[in-house]
Formats: sequence, structure tokens, C-alpha cells
Amino acid sequence: MNKSEILKGFNKKSANTLMETLDIEYIDVGEDFLTAKMPVNSRVHQPYGQLHGGATAALAESVGSAASHFFIDGDKQFINGIELTINHIKSKKEGEVFATARNIHKGRSTHLWEVRIVDEMEQLISICKMTNIVLQKK
Repeated sequence: MNKSEILKGFNKKSANTLMETLDIEYIDVGEDFLTAKMPVNSRVHQPYGQLHGGATAALAESVGSAASHFFIDGDKQFINGIELTINHIKSKKEGEVFATARNIHKGRSTHLWEVRIVDEMEQLISICKMTNIVLQKK
């Protein structure tokens, strides 16, 4: 599969999910990363008009989970997130944020990801560590 087909597939699977609700769109993929973007507007604000940490965490988990699919047999296995830690470094009121997941550990049963979330100026907004478990379909 080429890059365009991979991204189209990820975006298609987002239909009728939280990713669609938050307007998360997968935009780039490479051998060791997956990137998605999310608009920052009133739909993802907390009451003080800033990007909600929960929306940021949802973006990070979406990208980290999707990226694990590169390493599994989708016919026999599936991914569940089992741990997410996130530090919010800088606030954001409007524009877009970009989350890039890079693999730290690829085991048979667990995957560890670093997800960096930056703004349009490449300024760090949040950094996340995510652990996924690989489970067998029944």
C-alpha cells in the first residue's frame, strides 16, 4: 500500500467515531511515524477558551493506537491502549495542532509510543507516552 492509501484507510475508519467528532485527520505517515492534525476551536475548548487537555489526550491516543496497526496482523490481532501519560506544556486557543507518534518499543504483546503534539509553528504543546497491548481476536 502506498502512503495515500494508508492515510485514506485510517481516515475512513474514523467515520462515526470520536476522531470524526473532534475533526482528527491523519495527514502523514512514514516508516517510523504517523501524524494527525486537529483543529483548535470552541468545540475542543475548556471553559477558559483554551484547548482542553482531554481533547489533546484523545488526539494522542488516536494516533498512538492507529500507529500500532502497522505492527500487527489485523486479521488475527487488535490493539487496546492500556496506559496514557501526557504533559501539557503550552496552551493553545485557535489554529491547529499536529500529533506525531514514534515507536519506542515494538514487542509481541506491547508497543510503546512517544506522541509529540505541536502547533503550526512547531512549538511543543503536549508530550505523551502511550502503551498499547496486542490482543488476539477470538
